[in-house]
Amino acid sequence: MFRAVCHKSCRPTLLAAFSALLLATVYTHVAFAGTFSVTDAKAETEISEVSRVYIDGKLAAIFKLDDKTREKTIKITTPVGRIDHTYTLCGEITIRTPEGRVETHEVSNDGLLHNPDNRRLYALGSNNFTEFFLLDPEAPSVAEHYPTHSNVCSMPVS
Repeated sequence: MFRAVCHKSCRPTLLAAFSALLLATVYTHVAFAGTFSVTDAKAETEISEVSRVYIDGKLAAIFKLDDKTREKTIKITTPVGRIDHTYTLCGEITIRTPEGRVETHEVSNDGLLHNPDNRRLYALGSNNFTEFFLLDPEAPSVAEHYPTHSNVCSMPVS
């Protein structure tokens, strides 16, 4: 019969090895959520902006921009267990036209994020503030957008 003998000097080593094995087992069974940030900035022609970011259909961030708050960055946590996420940007952007008129544009576009963890995305508008999308200038393939209006932003009419 074999009997293992451990002297006092090997006990800390065994304890460390057992702890590492236990942690490795726990970490392989737990899925951690990821995070990324979104930065939104007020354009020169904008008077104000209120926009919302939805990730996988759930509200993740609200931006309120005006002359006092011209730029804001918000950290967003993604749901556990996924690397691709749908997104929707909704909002109201009030601008001053070159002719001096004030116009409010409702924006609502959907898109898809491919593994956005640890990325910094920017909320951008195009086509005279009628399209609204996310972009990572360092990795454009991380975010794609669809130019059609989103149904997520529709407000119920009573």
